[in-house]
Amino acid sequence: MGVLNVTPDSFSDGGEHNSVQAALDHARLLIMGGATIIDIGGESTRPGAARVSPEIELSRVLPVVEALSEELTKTNRKDIQLSIDTMNATTALAAVSAGAHIINDVSGGLADSKMFSVAAATGATIVISHWRGFSQNMDQLNTYLDIAAEVCAELKLRVAAAVAAGISTKKIILDPGLGFAKDTQQNWQLVARLDELEKLDLPILVGASRKRFIAAALDAELDEQDAAAGSIQNQRRDLATAVLTALLLQRHLWGVRVHNVIATSDAIAMVEALKFAENTK
Repeated sequence: MGVLNVTPDSFSDGGEHNSVQAALDHARLLIMGGATIIDIGGESTRPGAARVSPEIELSRVLPVVEALSEELTKTNRKDIQLSIDTMNATTALAAVSAGAHIINDVSGGLADSKMFSVAAATGATIVISHWRGFSQNMDQLNTYLDIAAEVCAELKLRVAAAVAAGISTKKIILDPGLGFAKDTQQNWQLVARLDELEKLDLPILVGASRKRFIAAALDAELDEQDAAAGSIQNQRRDLATAVLTALLLQRHLWGVRVHNVIATSDAIAMVEALKFAENTK
C-alpha cells in the first residue's frame, strides 16, 4: 500500500502532492515501484495535528480519487486498488462512490459512528486500526499493562461492532495502529508480538513507515518530540522501514503501508530470492 497524502501538514510529505497533477504523478511512481494499493489521505494524523473539517478533507481527496480512478480504468489497471484514508463517513462514502475500493479508518470506526454503516452499505473493504483518541491527545492515552493483549482485545471489540453493523469478516482488515497512543517502547513491543494479532484470524496491515519509533531506533538519544519532528531524514527512515518490512515477512501479513514503495519492494525481493535459493539447494 503506497501512501499518497494530499495534505499541507503531514509529518513527512506535507504539501508535496497538493495539486491533482502532483498527486497523479506520485501515484504513478508508487505503482511503478510495486504498489498495488494507493492510499489517499486528506487529513494529517501526525502527533499533535489539528483536525480539519470533512468538507476540507473531501475537497482535497475527491478530485484525486476521481482522476486516478479514471486513469486506472482507461489503462485497464484492474490490479490496482484505491484506498481512502479517512475518519469521516461522508468522505468515505464519496470516495467509494468515486472509485475507491478500501476504507482505511485509523480510528477503527470510533471517530464517526456512521463509518461502519457506510462500509456495510457500499460493500467496501475496511481497515480497522487500533486507536484511542485524536492526534492532539493520543500521547496521553498510552497506558497499558500488556500492550499486545490489550490492542488485540480492543480490536476484537471493534470487529464485533463492525460485524454487528453488517460488515462481513471477509471485508475486514486489522491494523495494530503503530504510533497511535503508543510510545517508542510500546510500538516496538507491539511489533515484536504481532503473533497476538494473528490469533484474531483476520488479514493484518502494518503501517510503520517513517514513524517516530523508527527514527528513535536509529538514534537512541532522540526523545519522542525530536523523533516526531523529523531530525532523522526520510531517506534513513525509508531504509529502516524496508529492513523492518523484510523482517516482518515471517509474519502472516496482508500488506504493509509505506511511503517509499521502491525501497520496500527491493527489500521484499531480497527476502524472496533468499527463500527461493534455500528451497532449491
